[in-house]
Amino acid sequence: MATFRLQGSRVLAVDMTGDAVKAKNGSMVAYDGQMAFKKMTGGGEGIRGMVTRRVTGEQMTVMEVKGHGTCWFADRATEINLVRLTGDKLFVEASNLLCTDAGLRTGTSFTGLRGATQGNGLFTTTVEGTGQAAIVSDGPAVVLRVYREYPLTVDPGAYIAHQGNLHQSFQSGVTFRTFMGESGGEAFQIRFEGDGLVYVQPSERATIAGDV
Repeated sequence: MATFRLQGSRVLAVDMTGDAVKAKNGSMVAYDGQMAFKKMTGGGEGIRGMVTRRVTGEQMTVMEVKGHGTCWFADRATEINLVRLTGDKLFVEASNLLCTDAGLRTGTSFTGLRGATQGNGLFTTTVEGTGQAAIVSDGPAVVLRVYREYPLTVDPGAYIAHQGNLHQSFQSGVTFRTFMGESGGEAFQIRFEGDGLVYVQPSERATIAGDV
């Protein structure tokens, strides 16, 4: 299995000995040794995945990198965070997924109204199995633990990913900006309940629902 390691906080180094990884198309910045690059369809899920992603609007262009040596990846100088999966599932925005072990299965999952607030449709990307994944964030990501007795509410513009036994619901609410008269529309939030981890970034992407 390929070995993922960070060089600084914005470059991912992947050591391979005949292994393969799936990475965001165009994210390779350097490599040594012998590497082969192949563009994959449907986010690495083949023709069926391509059709599914076109229907759902959850777009992801992926390449397979295979060989012997080290390959370095980066994406617009964003911060990189490593996530280890042990048979569980990671839910992540397609634009925030940088690289995964080739053995991890990717797909799409219905997320309800949360997706609509971000302008990314009603679906999100899933990564499942045993191995490592690298996700990117605009600024250093914060990993927040959710406990059954302590639900977590997140700004949809700051949400990156989540994993664990979590239930998410969509709700409207009022924020500090609303009180200050800076809101561009009704404020929407995501509420997570259960037991798991939520990844957020210290920068907000634009949302259809307005500022939150």
